[in-house]
Amino acid sequence: MSSLSIAIVGLPNVGKSTLFNALTDSQVLAANYPFATIEPNTGIVPVPDVRLQKLSELYHNAPVKPATVTFVDVAGLVKGASEGEGLGNQFLSHIRATNAIVQVVRAFDDPAVLTDEATGKHDPARDIDIINTELVLADLQTVSKRLPKLEKESRANPKLKPEYETLQAVHNLLDSGKPVWSDPSIDTSALQDLFLLTAKPIIYVFNVDESGLGDTALHTELSEMVAPAESLFICAKLEDELRSLDDTDRTELLESYGQNESGLNQLIHAAYTTLGLQSYLTAGDKEVRAWTIQQGSTAPQAAGVIHGDFERGFIAADIVKYDDLLAAGSLSTARSAGKLATVGKTYVMQPDDVVEFKFNVSK
Repeated sequence: MSSLSIAIVGLPNVGKSTLFNALTDSQVLAANYPFATIEPNTGIVPVPDVRLQKLSELYHNAPVKPATVTFVDVAGLVKGASEGEGLGNQFLSHIRATNAIVQVVRAFDDPAVLTDEATGKHDPARDIDIINTELVLADLQTVSKRLPKLEKESRANPKLKPEYETLQAVHNLLDSGKPVWSDPSIDTSALQDLFLLTAKPIIYVFNVDESGLGDTALHTELSEMVAPAESLFICAKLEDELRSLDDTDRTELLESYGQNESGLNQLIHAAYTTLGLQSYLTAGDKEVRAWTIQQGSTAPQAAGVIHGDFERGFIAADIVKYDDLLAAGSLSTARSAGKLATVGKTYVMQPDDVVEFKFNVSK
């Protein structure tokens, strides 16, 4: 996976744009009225990785290139979005190209925040249901268009029957009002060209106030509501304040609220876990870099993330563990100590691998 992209969705005025600004250090409009965001805002942020700077010091302060995550702030969805309400279909289309969905859910009371209720009270269950229903209805439209055509094609070509049966199962699930992710037994890999919204992994971010950060009872209640999906509890307002602080003050402020890491770090870790991702490292005098791959990737597949020719012409890979390289102080010392291993095509990459690929592009 050369780039990880995440769509941030939610109802209007739940704190999406505030959170997006904090995550990406941007200045997009975060206003207290619906559709303050019209076109999707995109921000690319580095994946925090303390190993990169340490490796850079070993290689004469070589430039560091971290892995990145692209966040897409999609305009607030409303009930009826799948039918075009609130420019809904336009907004839904912005989600299709992303790898995962982060649904921001308001979990704080504030009468000053505009909602569909004059009280300003929040109702996470209602909000989640509205968003998921619109995603389901959008997918149902997509599947319903494809199903008759695939049924006809499967009659002429029996090899397409398994794909048709899968699509029929997906249709039945969506028609019952349930998202594709609610039934893990359905393998949608053959339907990837449909870019189904509810087939994407989802992470719920509950936007809480400062007091809600340490409310374990609230966390348990809301986590159980969306289980088995990953859930995070982030105060968008606090995250926005962290942007103006240096590292020391940022750490102190987080600790004062009982937090070990920022919302950005939490979200990236959750995304890697949910999507089954990991990274490996390359290091040299020209650059030190992290690359994102699927867990279980072989060495040739990992090489292909750098360039397709690396995978096609793969010969072998020299691998040293990060801790071993750091302890040795140089690659040559690590090699002399027997810490460098040459592996072949069947080697499964590990998160702490520092790699140099050998390949022949003429193959």
